[in-house]
Amino acid sequence: MPTDADTEAVEALLGRPPAAGFEVVVRAAGGRPVVIRNAPLLEDGTPMPTRYWLVGEPERTAVSRMESAGGVAAAEAAVGPDAVADALARYAAERDAALPAAHHGHRPSGGVAGTRRGVKCLHAHYAWHLAGGDDPVGRWVAERLPAPATGEYERA
Repeated sequence: MPTDADTEAVEALLGRPPAAGFEVVVRAAGGRPVVIRNAPLLEDGTPMPTRYWLVGEPERTAVSRMESAGGVAAAEAAVGPDAVADALARYAAERDAALPAAHHGHRPSGGVAGTRRGVKCLHAHYAWHLAGGDDPVGRWVAERLPAPATGEYERA
């Protein structure tokens, strides 16, 4: 469970309260939240496909710039469809394993950021990579980020 300080920091970074239960799983050296892991379901049982969310700044802005410069297509081409498909399946399996055993309602679908094929969101791939996920797209992003958007991170 997040501390009150974590909840306040994440709300400030998102500009709104988080939609799902979460925990901070990656912090910058100074303790600021960088990545949160969302519960697989919202309070009302609605599926939450984005398990790992990049909330930190300047990381989020740097990845947004990469996306706006054609990074999604470049990452997908560089990594290749088979490696992307394997990563999506691993992500979905990890998220699905976190569903409550008694849950019989709608289930999240797709892989990273809910996509079923290809790369949709570099933020989500990079977040999963920082959290320790085996994500070749997240590694691709990490290798290309400028120094101010990278740093020493601590995993929870």
